[in-house]
Amino acid sequence: MPLSRFTVQNYRCFPDEQEVELGKITVVLGRNNSGKSALVRAPLVMSTGLLTGNRSSGHSIQPLDLERLGDDAPSFQDLVHGQRPHQRVTFTMDLVDREGAENHFKVSLQDVDEWHAQVVERFSWSGQDESVDLRWRPDEPSPWGNPQWYEVRREDEVSVERVRFHGISPGVQPDTEVRKSLWEARISLNEGFDEIRYIGPFRKRPDRLRRLPSGAPRTVGATGEDALDILANDAVRGQGKILRALNRVLAENIPGWEASITDHGIGMYSVHLTSLHDPSVQVSLGDAGTGVVQMLPLLVQRAMDEVDPRSYHDVLEIVEEPELHLHPSAHADVADLFLSAIRRRRTRFLIETHSETFLLRIRRRIAEGSVDPDDISLYFVEHADGSASARRIGIDRLGNLDYWPSGAFTEDFEETRALARAQSGRLASDDR
Repeated sequence: MPLSRFTVQNYRCFPDEQEVELGKITVVLGRNNSGKSALVRAPLVMSTGLLTGNRSSGHSIQPLDLERLGDDAPSFQDLVHGQRPHQRVTFTMDLVDREGAENHFKVSLQDVDEWHAQVVERFSWSGQDESVDLRWRPDEPSPWGNPQWYEVRREDEVSVERVRFHGISPGVQPDTEVRKSLWEARISLNEGFDEIRYIGPFRKRPDRLRRLPSGAPRTVGATGEDALDILANDAVRGQGKILRALNRVLAENIPGWEASITDHGIGMYSVHLTSLHDPSVQVSLGDAGTGVVQMLPLLVQRAMDEVDPRSYHDVLEIVEEPELHLHPSAHADVADLFLSAIRRRRTRFLIETHSETFLLRIRRRIAEGSVDPDDISLYFVEHADGSASARRIGIDRLGNLDYWPSGAFTEDFEETRALARAQSGRLASDDR
């Protein structure tokens, strides 16, 4: 379980340091515009500093390659609390290796307004037997784009080194003891950090007809845009294993229907749902209900993981509002979908949700004894006076919570009370 814990500071709406300890399933709740999305996306932002390598120079000049987040990617100042120039954002990451040893990293990124760019202001790593700490020396002139000067502390040694960072990790050759430590830190960070997947809150409605892709996508994509390509590639070039796995998952979540693929020739195909009660009834995914469309990418990813677990790397899958556009009665089934997934492979989930039913199903499974409460991390994000904070909520073996914010998920109860008062008032008025 590589990324076991992370913190953010001066990030988005979080001026103070916020710590998130990741379980097999980590659930983040809170009211609208409280900062939930910013918090769950933090590991995705961090990962852009590890996916180094741009089209021209072979390494990323900026510490964070935010363009990898898509067409609507934030700027660095968008990440800074208050969006002020000359500020820094700080992340820490705890990675656990295969032997259970913990590696702690701290990275501070400083905005340099006159450069219209950022620099790694601090990088520190502590492993099982050694540690190294770098601090930027802006007093040593070094133009933008060149290696920068850093004061390096390694145990009792202090030196000054010119270091070029590849993303957020130092790019050095291990030709001295100090640089060997930096090299090991870079390897530990880049190879140990999870593969990050992200599925956003709005999934793309499938096209009626799609062209057969040139290859098989590895994930369904941030909007589920590649889900149909995965199915078509599997049906045409593979052995249909993913489609069969999808239909097993569909049977548990959308009973009475199975997915089928039609090849229309000239490289075009379509995906539709067929009724198991009347096979003559077929519904194009373009005509399916919004809830089914929103759910399909999650189901395809689960089917893909079942067929191709990719056990060589741990995965942290970030999912925003998996229950979106689903009837409340289905929210509990979505929770069971993720609970089932953590039993089969090394994928963990960081989930933002508005659904009380989603949480109640998790609590019920814990109380039934089918889920270990240690596998679940629960956070509530609250926002007040321009800043947010994330509080962890403990869950015991009976599914009880040790904290719950006042007024959260009480809307139905309050509306029922208000309805009863209104009805009583009307009846009393009529009697008069």
